[in-house]
Amino acid sequence: MEYFHGDEKRIVIKKPSFVYPIVKIIFDIVVSLMALICLSPIFLVVWTMNLVCKSNRGPLFYQQIRVGLHGKKFGMYKFRSMVVDAEEKLYQDKKLYAKYVANNYKLKPEDDPRVTCMGRLLRKTSIDEIPQFINVLKGDMSLVGPRPVIEAELKEYDQEKLLSVKPGAMGLWQASGRSHIGYPERAQIEMRYIDKACMCFDFKIIVGNFISVFKGKGAY
Repeated sequence: MEYFHGDEKRIVIKKPSFVYPIVKIIFDIVVSLMALICLSPIFLVVWTMNLVCKSNRGPLFYQQIRVGLHGKKFGMYKFRSMVVDAEEKLYQDKKLYAKYVANNYKLKPEDDPRVTCMGRLLRKTSIDEIPQFINVLKGDMSLVGPRPVIEAELKEYDQEKLLSVKPGAMGLWQASGRSHIGYPERAQIEMRYIDKACMCFDFKIIVGNFISVFKGKGAY
């Protein structure tokens, strides 16, 4: 893979051809639609587990507000891995929220009392991310791009540059180590993707993401 975590190779910034955005949109629609059809049994399995597991009873999906292209906010879908009203509980608990911010706007499942037993499994296997194909199909996200961030994280980035592209369900940061890589390095990696974006690089990143998921690298 040409540039992932630890590679210090200099990147030449190139503007993508006018064909790239068109091909990317078609690729996003076709692949996300096929993925949703092929992975539909997983939706049924998770829904069934949701009914059986008492601690996880509630809505199947969870939507967190993220910032997308040109600053437009949208609800990013995930299979719910936390108790109902988890976000309100986070903001109400000042110590937990401080730990969340200090840990690059994430909490490890073992440190997060809001995560259910079933939720730990969903996160470890990255199954909780599958509903993001719905966001891709809706046009909120692309298959490949910078990870969509919450509003509080914007200060870590060159905002104009970050918001000039669609966020992605898969990206260079996830392929490079996901939650093992914090700010400011995470922001630098995402900016490098924007500078070098093309279909060839997108395919390499998709492969890198599958490898990271298979290894469970940085998944929590």
